[in-house]
Amino acid sequence: MEPPAEPVLYQKLLLREASLESEEDEEEGKEEEQTSEPLVLSPWRPQDSSGNRAGGLPGAWARLAAALLLLAVGCSMAVWQLQTRGSSTGSLGSGAPPPRGHSHRPGVYHHGAIISPAATCTHVGQELLVAGGNVVDAGVGAALCLAVVHPHATGLGATFWGLFHNSSSGNSTALTSGPVRTLAPGLGLPTALPTLHLLHTHFGRLPWPRLLEGPTMLAQKGFLVDAPLARALETQGTKALCPLLCQANGTPLGPGARATNPKLAAVLRRAAIIPTPHLAGNALLSLLVRDLGLEVPSAGPMPTLEPALQLSVPQGILFTTPSPSAGPELLALLEVALHSGRPSPDPCPSLLQTAMTPTSSVLATVDSNGSMLLLTSSLNSSFGSGHVSPSTGVLLSNLVARSATGTWACPLIFRGSPDDTEADVLGLVISGTPEVTSATSHALLSHLAGPHSQAQHQHQAQEGPTERPSTCGQGTLLQVAAHAEHAHVSSVPSGCCPFQGF
Repeated sequence: MEPPAEPVLYQKLLLREASLESEEDEEEGKEEEQTSEPLVLSPWRPQDSSGNRAGGLPGAWARLAAALLLLAVGCSMAVWQLQTRGSSTGSLGSGAPPPRGHSHRPGVYHHGAIISPAATCTHVGQELLVAGGNVVDAGVGAALCLAVVHPHATGLGATFWGLFHNSSSGNSTALTSGPVRTLAPGLGLPTALPTLHLLHTHFGRLPWPRLLEGPTMLAQKGFLVDAPLARALETQGTKALCPLLCQANGTPLGPGARATNPKLAAVLRRAAIIPTPHLAGNALLSLLVRDLGLEVPSAGPMPTLEPALQLSVPQGILFTTPSPSAGPELLALLEVALHSGRPSPDPCPSLLQTAMTPTSSVLATVDSNGSMLLLTSSLNSSFGSGHVSPSTGVLLSNLVARSATGTWACPLIFRGSPDDTEADVLGLVISGTPEVTSATSHALLSHLAGPHSQAQHQHQAQEGPTERPSTCGQGTLLQVAAHAEHAHVSSVPSGCCPFQGF
């Protein structure tokens, strides 16, 4: 605020001498003497009034010090009021909510949150949320980031399944990559870019190029190899992965080493400026078939958005992905369990991780209104086909028609009431287990099996859904929820997947 043009009038401070009684004993209501003298801002400034000359009157400096102290207290209170009110009025331009006088356990946020296997990509998604993006923007941006930093599990050559729940309409939409096609025997047709672009076109908020900025920068300037990628490189070896993921001596990159993929960065930059996903996909295909010495396939990727499969049960309504995912099998398991009375999970079956278990990547985003996106993707094997395209830096999958119908994909969303769009919403997505349907079913039933006393409901209103997610086998479970106008994220094993929110 600019200072007023005229001097501000302040009441003259009546300073107490040691020999005088307190002014509080004087009669209330007595008008205090007013003065039209402007406030002195500096003790070194000479005064025009002879009564205020430096050293002119005993106690003049004391009166000046008291006036400055009063000014400091007033300014401090004004700044405090602006800070506490600014967030709600938007005057400070902050996207964070004002202090509410309460705290939350880790994984609970006022607005939105994201969880993924890589801290770098979780941060990319969180930045998109803070920038005004929705859960689709955050999820797609994080998925493209994972395509750069986790090439062992996902990438532009991966097949994607997704489940998006719109809190405004109460509807859920399934994302599929369409029929599995191959470029050559054992080499799957890349579908990630057109699939994710289709999802963003229908439900995203931020401009498409904005979602590609973070992944492109990571591919160009480099990213640090994290523990999951380092373990995969140690297991896989470096055959066909050099020099992309190797040291100069041919050994695999270890944790903390910096990796770059400038060819992939060029593909992402091109995808950001080409107006349609079909043209972007065709440009990528042209480079890939040139590397492989093949002809451009007659049919390209055909991703789809379609209504999610749904099942009404006594406890609410379930949504999942259609065939050829494992969604139909999952709903069949849950229908039997939830219509039989009080839900109780069966003991986990004895599942062993095998070489045939598809390697996949999962992530989840949620906002406090109940909108959420679950994404799962796979190259089938670790590092897919193991073939890196020299012109694009893309690892092709080895998914073929028979492997696409496996049990690696069945994201699940549960809404507590079929008729209430503001009801609690829970999302579950699992990777890394050969029987994802059994693991997902067990996780949901474990969540529903807890006691539902009034006391617990009151506790949950403050702390959120009880933290009882569990998974069978050696998989990774991501759980997101919207409860009591807060976004909740967690994982099993706990701490396996970084989360952020705001």
